[in-house]
Amino acid sequence: MLREMTYLTVPIKVSRLNDSLDEIGRAKGAGAEAVELRLDYARGKLADGEIQTLIGSARRLGLMVLATCRPEWEGGSFKGPEQQRLEILRQAAAGGADFVDVELACFEREDFDIQHLTGADLAKSGIQKAKLLLSSHDFNAKPVDIAERLDRMAGFGADVRKIAYQADSIEDSFEALDVLREFSAAGQAVVALAMGPAGVITRILAKKLGAFLTFASLVPDSETAPGQLTVEQMKGVFRWDEVGCDTKVFGVIGYPVAHSMSPALHNGSFLQVNYNGLYLPMLVEPPRQRFQDFVDGMRQRQWLNLRGLSVTIPHKHNALEYVRDHGGQLEPLAEKIGAVNTLLFEGDQVSGFNTDYAGSLDAITNTLGISRYELKGMSAAVVGAGGAARALVAGLTDVGAQVTIYNRTVEKAQVLGQEFNCQWKPLEQLRQMDCELLVNATSIGMHPIVDASPVPAECLKKGMAVFDTVYNPWQTRLLCDAEAVGATVIDGVAMFVNQAAAQFEMFTQQRAPLALMRKIVESQLG
Repeated sequence: MLREMTYLTVPIKVSRLNDSLDEIGRAKGAGAEAVELRLDYARGKLADGEIQTLIGSARRLGLMVLATCRPEWEGGSFKGPEQQRLEILRQAAAGGADFVDVELACFEREDFDIQHLTGADLAKSGIQKAKLLLSSHDFNAKPVDIAERLDRMAGFGADVRKIAYQADSIEDSFEALDVLREFSAAGQAVVALAMGPAGVITRILAKKLGAFLTFASLVPDSETAPGQLTVEQMKGVFRWDEVGCDTKVFGVIGYPVAHSMSPALHNGSFLQVNYNGLYLPMLVEPPRQRFQDFVDGMRQRQWLNLRGLSVTIPHKHNALEYVRDHGGQLEPLAEKIGAVNTLLFEGDQVSGFNTDYAGSLDAITNTLGISRYELKGMSAAVVGAGGAARALVAGLTDVGAQVTIYNRTVEKAQVLGQEFNCQWKPLEQLRQMDCELLVNATSIGMHPIVDASPVPAECLKKGMAVFDTVYNPWQTRLLCDAEAVGATVIDGVAMFVNQAAAQFEMFTQQRAPLALMRKIVESQLG
């Protein structure tokens, strides 16, 4: 049985007393369930009674208190003599801390006095003995002896065992997840974290897997270890209060992926429709084998309850090949496009879809107030010949639109045009175009170069529909120019929301909350 509670813990870099007291109060207000007093950040010697004051303040607020004084030799900030460091921890134990964090390497020294540290000698004074969290950290790589380290901690009588290591790739997260599952299922208190961007999933999944605690910083750029999210992100974006052992797992695979809006979009929508799901950012490096190994690893751990994945750059073709390699079901148009952006899992079965083209067509038809059938015969100019253009051309030609592709490298336009039986022209011929629908499928105009446009303003006409797939900013230079001449504008936010909504409905079998989705995206874009 998994633990009933995982403490969402905010580290407090203890410096000036009043500042630290204020941060403890802010942590409570943000929804933290525990604080870690990082006493190794103190500037000089702490005054008598300050540690006890901090602990007392946190406990009066109902927060569990973990006291840490991490030495430089294990990634901390304490530079003084070891005897002084251990005395600081002893003061924390005597001052009412629930736990003190001591390094395994410290325990393995012959001269280490555990009885003195944890306050057993204070029992005669009626002071409760602090519990012991034994920890081991590797800021360079994943250790080869994780199991042995955890066993040694048990031998020293640890109440909680903690292992933290740097993840070079997301596959390095699997051992931490395995440790959480195994130990917490056995009723043993454990913390297992893969640090760095590739290990973020271990922090978010900690509650689902019954970890003793996970860490979250109070504000951005105040983290005490690589990869810490903020408590606001954990509570808001990643639905900390709703997650349980039976929560279904989804995510977006990409490289990079840290700034993806998809987690906020899908998790907010899960909450809106009361769906027990959790959507994660998954940083997977480009080689196809990395993609396959990660997805296989997630699926093999059936207790993760992986149900679906969104797939973005550079893995959309890798996702298509994954479905083929595993004998799965592939949507015909996704196969024709040569890209899959949605994977669904049901038992041993995998299915692949492409919602990019559907999101684009829906953005066009919803704005124009027409059906897809009414796109038949419409003249459409598509600027670009890359991946986004490919999905658009496939979708538009599939419904019978008359498409002409314009691209700077005319050979790429020719290859795409021949594949989908449509016309192609060099980009400089845009000035002679005559179309009802103009689509920008390039990245021109995207943040931060927001003053650029792929289409000269004089090419735009009243009555034309102009669709820009760029969604950051959502009011691009192209759309501003189009609006100025009286053209109908279709922004990239609509496309992004529609493709995500199609994924959401596949994931949940529920209608997507479109208005909320757009509100979330616009909020994320500022």
